[in-house]
Amino acid sequence: MSHVIVIEFVSLDGVMQDPDGSGGSGQAGWAFRYGPEPVAGDPFGLSEVLDTGALLLGRRTWQMFAGIWPGRDDPFSAKMNAMPKLVMSRSLEHADGWQNSAVLRGDLVAEVGKRQAEQDIVVMGSASVVRALMAHDLVDEYRLMVFPLILGAGTRLFPDGTAPADLALVSAGTRGAAVRLVYTRSGNS
Repeated sequence: MSHVIVIEFVSLDGVMQDPDGSGGSGQAGWAFRYGPEPVAGDPFGLSEVLDTGALLLGRRTWQMFAGIWPGRDDPFSAKMNAMPKLVMSRSLEHADGWQNSAVLRGDLVAEVGKRQAEQDIVVMGSASVVRALMAHDLVDEYRLMVFPLILGAGTRLFPDGTAPADLALVSAGTRGAAVRLVYTRSGNS
């Protein structure tokens, strides 16, 4: 069985909202205040998964990424552009703005279950998708880039009411001012 891997830029207080500034929130662009080192290239160490996995995104994250990634041609971007992309959306009719993208309709949990039997699934951003997967205990791994700031407000990765979970630290390392932490569900490391 393959894994569901959630990757997120988060503040020290767990806020994942608007790290790049595209959402126009009050704290917009907080991840990029620390220069390119924490966010450049393959900050989450995904190179092995990009060749064989699929990317799962919510509609808003997919639309934002579809406006950015197709125009990039560095090695990491080429892998991102080539991998299959699954877009969970109730309103999007088609996903032809970014190569290898398909709209998923229906039950997210069932769709992930079908695909997870065949390949790793990487979820970036997409708070509602991540929360639905967490609620059904489907997240196997978290790769978090933690930035040294407290935002005090915004959408948090683990909001109040999130079910308890035991995680095991797999790795920790610095990338500029940020720290990349990789956790798996206990027993999966």
